[in-house]
Amino acid sequence: MSPSDLPESLISVMSGVQRLVRRRLWPGVTGPRLRGAQVELLRLVAATPGIGVSAAAKELYLAGNSVSTLVNQLTAAGLLRREPGRDDRRSARLLLTPQGEARLRDWRERRAALVRAHVAGLGEADRQALAAAVPALRRLADSLREEAAP
Repeated sequence: MSPSDLPESLISVMSGVQRLVRRRLWPGVTGPRLRGAQVELLRLVAATPGIGVSAAAKELYLAGNSVSTLVNQLTAAGLLRREPGRDDRRSARLLLTPQGEARLRDWRERRAALVRAHVAGLGEADRQALAAAVPALRRLADSLREEAAP
């Protein structure tokens, strides 16, 4: 593969794997199917309990009103809850509900099991190549994140 083909091939394969994993896991999901941005917000809140709407918007590179809409949707679905801010009662802290925690945990466990099984079916050289690629992919993600930061 030529260096000029790498970016498109990489993006195509990564998005294809993500899409295939989601499609394989959807049939076992209970409750409403969540869109990508909703899942990203749930993951962010799980990683940063009590994060505010504006901080979440900044972290996800979304407009504040878009995150507010996602919060309303996830709150109505019983996956997220809003609490008044500690210092400023007008602000909101975002927290997962037990149902939201269970939903994320179930998804992660099922996703890990699916990918683990398929990685185990690969040859040793492919498994080693995938393991060796993870640090470079993290650096790529960090670079893209840094470029997007204001």
